Amino acid sequence: MAIVQISRITHRQGLAENLPQLAGGELGWSIDERKLYIGNGTLTDGAPVIGNTEVLTEFSDVLALASSYTYKGDAGGYTVVTGATAAAPITRKLQEKFDDFASVKDFGAKGDGTTDDTAAINRALYELFSRQVSAEIRRSLYFPAGTYIISDTIKIPSYAKLWGEGADSSVIKLNPADSSFPSYLARTTDSLQQTGTNIGLNAAILPKQIEISDLTFESAIATSVFLLESTSQAYFNSVNFIGGDEVANLGVATANTKCFEIKGSSTSVPEMVTVDKCQFKLCTYGVHCDDDAKGVTVSNSRFYNLFRGAVLGENKESADTGPQAFRIVHNLFDEIASAGVYIDNVSHNCSGYNTFLDVGNSFNGEGNAATHVIQLLEDDNVSIGDMFERSDTNATSFSRIKRGSGKNVVAFDGAKTIIQGEYERQSGLVATLTDGVSTDDSTDSTILILANPTYKSFKIDYSILRGDTHRIGTLKCAVGPMDSTGAGSLSIQWSDGYVENSDTGVVLQIIEEGTDIEFHYTTTVTGTNATIHYSISHLN
Repeated sequence: MAIVQISRITHRQGLAENLPQLAGGELGWSIDERKLYIGNGTLTDGAPVIGNTEVLTEFSDVLALASSYTYKGDAGGYTVVTGATAAAPITRKLQEKFDDFASVKDFGAKGDGTTDDTAAINRALYELFSRQVSAEIRRSLYFPAGTYIISDTIKIPSYAKLWGEGADSSVIKLNPADSSFPSYLARTTDSLQQTGTNIGLNAAILPKQIEISDLTFESAIATSVFLLESTSQAYFNSVNFIGGDEVANLGVATANTKCFEIKGSSTSVPEMVTVDKCQFKLCTYGVHCDDDAKGVTVSNSRFYNLFRGAVLGENKESADTGPQAFRIVHNLFDEIASAGVYIDNVSHNCSGYNTFLDVGNSFNGEGNAATHVIQLLEDDNVSIGDMFERSDTNATSFSRIKRGSGKNVVAFDGAKTIIQGEYERQSGLVATLTDGVSTDDSTDSTILILANPTYKSFKIDYSILRGDTHRIGTLKCAVGPMDSTGAGSLSIQWSDGYVENSDTGVVLQIIEEGTDIEFHYTTTVTGTNATIHYSISHLN
C-alpha cells in the first residue's frame, strides 16, 4: 500500500511489567527481558487487533510465539490433507511438535566422553517414565551419537524406550572416578525405580514393555553390564553389552561378571524377552540366568571373548523352576574359553542353528579341546542343527555335545552326532585302512578309541572299499563288567557280520586297552589301501 505518512520514530523503554499500549509504529524495549515490541496501531488504521507485537530477537521464545504447526509433506509434490478436509488442516503448537520425543541432551547430558552424565540420564528416565503414571508423559529417549560417561548404575523403569544412532555411535560407558563402582552398569527397575528386594513394592508396576535399540553399554572396569530383573515384554535390538574384563583372566570363572543377566522369582517371572542382533563380550558369561524365567529368545547375536557363552541354571536354587523356554538360536560363538552353551538343573530349553568356532579350547585355538562345546546336563533340553569347527579328532577327547546322566535329551549337532533319548549315533565317520598292517594291536591299526565309555554295548555299521572289492557289515559288541573290586579286565564279546563281493583282505577287531575300548584292523598286502565309512550307535 502507499505510504501516507512519514514521521519521527518514537520508542520507549522500561520493565516488561510496565509496558504500555504503544502507539502505531512506536517501539518499546523491555529492559529486564531484553525483548522488543512495536505498537499495532488502531483498528481505524487497519490493524487487525489492538495491542503490541513482539519483534523477534535472540531472546524471544520462538516456540511460544509460533501458534501452530501443520504437516505439509512437501517432498511428495503436494500438500498432505491432515484434517477432515483440505480447508481444515490439523494444527499444533511448535512446542508440542518438538515434544513428540526427547533427547537425553534435553536433560543436560553432554555425550562428550568426559562429562559425568549419570544424573542427567537418570533424571531423563525418571521424568519421562516414573514421575507420573499417565501414559501421555512417556516419550522415547534419544541418545545422539556420542560417549556418555557414567559413574553409577543407570536405572531403566517400566515403559522406557531408549534408542541411539547405532551401537558404535551412541555409547553409555561406565568409568567411575574412584575405586568404588556399582554391581551393574544398567538395570531395569519398577515404575518407582525400585530394585532388588523392593521391586514391585508400594503399588509400583513391575518392569515391563522396555525397548532398547542401537546403543552400546560398555564398562571400563570388571563389573557386570546389564541386569534384566523381573521384567516382561522387553526387547533389545542391535545393542552391544561389553564388559571390562581382560581376556587373559577369562580362562576361569573367578570374576563372575555377566554381560546380560536375567533375574526373577516365582512371583515376578521375567518373560517375553527378545534379544536380537546384539553382542556379548569381555565378561565371564555372555547371557546368564539361574532364576525363574521363561520365553526368552537370544538370536542373530555374537558371543565373543568370554569364559562361557550362554549359561542357564548352573546355580539354580532347588526350590525354583529356573529358566525354561529359552531359545538360543542363529548365533555366532567364537573365542569362548569353556562351553558355548551350558544348561544344567533346568529343562525345556533349546540351542539351535548356532555356529561354534573357537569354543571350549581355553583360548588356545582350535585343535586344543579342553571341554565340551555344548553341555546339556539335564533332561528335556535340545540341540538341533548346531554347527561346530571342532574336528573329529578333538571330539574324541571332548565331544561337541555332552549330556548328563538323563536320557530325555535330543541333540543333532549338525556334524556327526544324533542323540534322541537313550539312543545316540555318531555317523559320517571315515578312516583309511593302510595296506599291509599285520598287527591289530598297534597304533597304526587303530580306527577309533572309545575312551572309558559309559555305555556297555554298541553297534558299528560300516562299508569298506578297496579297489574293486567292497564289503558291508555290522559289528556288534557287548562289554561286561570288571570284577567286584573294580580291578581286572573287561569282558568283551563281539561279532562281525558282513557280505562282500570279493575278499577285501580286511579283518576288524575290538580290543581292550585299560578302561578304553578300541576299534582296530589288519589288512593283507595287495598294494591298495582300503577306506572304511562307518557309524557307531548305542543305548545309554
